[in-house]
Amino acid sequence: MASGFDSLGHMIDPLLPEVARIASDLIRFDTSNFGGGNAKGEREAAEYVGAYLEGLGLVVEYFEPIPRRTNVMARVTGRDRDKPALVVHGHLDVVPAMAEDWSVDPFAGTVADGMLWGRGAVDMKNMNAMILTAVAEILRAGEQPERDLILAFFADEENGGVEGSALVVQQRPEWFAGATAAISEVGGYSITVDDRRAYLLQVGEKALIWIRLVARGRAGHGSRLHEDNAVTRLAEAVAAIGRTRWPLRLTPTTEALLEGLRTLSGRSTDDPDALASAAGPAEAFLRSSFRTTTNPTALTAGYKHNVIPERAEALIDVRVIPGTEDEVLAELQSVVGHDIEIQTVVRDIGMETPFEGELVEAMVASIGRHDPGVPVIPYLLGAGTDNKALAALGITGYGFAPLRLPADLDFTGMFHGVDERVPVESLVFGQRVLADLLRTY
Repeated sequence: MASGFDSLGHMIDPLLPEVARIASDLIRFDTSNFGGGNAKGEREAAEYVGAYLEGLGLVVEYFEPIPRRTNVMARVTGRDRDKPALVVHGHLDVVPAMAEDWSVDPFAGTVADGMLWGRGAVDMKNMNAMILTAVAEILRAGEQPERDLILAFFADEENGGVEGSALVVQQRPEWFAGATAAISEVGGYSITVDDRRAYLLQVGEKALIWIRLVARGRAGHGSRLHEDNAVTRLAEAVAAIGRTRWPLRLTPTTEALLEGLRTLSGRSTDDPDALASAAGPAEAFLRSSFRTTTNPTALTAGYKHNVIPERAEALIDVRVIPGTEDEVLAELQSVVGHDIEIQTVVRDIGMETPFEGELVEAMVASIGRHDPGVPVIPYLLGAGTDNKALAALGITGYGFAPLRLPADLDFTGMFHGVDERVPVESLVFGQRVLADLLRTY
C-alpha cells in the first residue's frame, strides 16, 4: 500500500496511536456471531492478526476445525523459560449489531470525539489490539517478555466457544504446553465508587447454562375456542422465569468486592445492592454477580397469523453462582411447570480463584505503576470468557484488560449494547499496563 494507508487500504491518521488503529481495523471485519453455528466467521480477522504477528518475527499457527471459524496462535520466547508460560488470549467474534439502532456504522471502526466506536470496541477487539501492540512494543525494543507468552485469538466465544476455544483445547492442546495461567477480557478496568477510582480484577466467572423451553399443544385454526395453546403455555413460562428474583448468594470473591466497596464509599451498610449503587454505571454489572440471573432472550413460534402452532420455544440465558447449577435447573423446572420441557443447549463451568499469588500481585503492581495509589479489588464476572475452556487444561484464568475510564462512561453497559465505544486514551493506557506486566511477570 502507498504511504498514508494501512494494510486494509484505509487512510491512516498519523496522530492516532497504533493500538487504536489496530482496534479500528479489527472492528471493520464483520465477525458477527448469531449463535448456534450461524456466524460470518473469523477467518479474515484471524489472518490480519496472523500477519501482524508474523511482522513481529513470530511463527503463527492457524486452526480452522469448521470452515471460516479460524483460531490463531503464536508463541513468544521469554527470558526465563523455566517459568510457566502465560496464555494471553482474546476472541475475534462479536455479537451482531443492528445498524439502524446505532449513531455510527457499527463496522466502520470510527474514531470521533476521542472515542473508538464500533461493535467490538468494548467486547473485545479493544483488548485484541492491546495484546498485539503490547507485544510489539516489547519486541520492537529488542526485549523479551519475562516468560514465554502464548498468544491465542479464538473463534466463537459469543456462542460459548463450542466452535472455538473448546475445539482448540480438545484438538490442539499442545498450543498451551507449559502454561499454568491465562489473562483475557472483562477485568482490569476502572470504576468510580462515589468520587474514588478503583480497578476491578476478575478472579472468577459464574457458570453458564443456556436453555431452551419447549411448550407443546394442539394445532388448530386461529379462530376457534382453543384451550391447548402452546404459545400461551410458553408465554406463561417465560413470564414466570423473567419475573423470578433469585436470592443473594455471596462467595468469597463477592464478599471481598463488597468489603472493597464499603471501604471506598465509607458506607457501613451490609446490603450488597446498596453498596453496588456506589459504583455508578457499573452497579448493574456488579449486582448480577451476587445472585443467579435468568433472562429470556428469544422466542420462536408459529408460521401464520391464523394457525395455532403445536410447538413454541424460548431461549433463556442462565448465569449461575458456581456450584449451584443442578439446584438452579431443578428450581427452573418448578417455576415453569412439568408440562414445559427444558433442554440444555450449552452448559459450562463456573470458576473462582483466590485474589492472591504471584500473577495477581504482578497485575496489581502493573496498574499501580501507571495509576499510583488507586486500589485494585477482586470481582466475580456475571458472564463468561474463554478461560472456561482453558480450565480443562489446568490453566487458571483471570480477566485483565486494563483500561482507565472516565467516571461518567457506562462502560459495562456497552457490552453487547448500542453505540459501543471506548476512549482512545484508555486503549493507550491499557497497552502500556499490559506491556509492563508482560515485561515483569
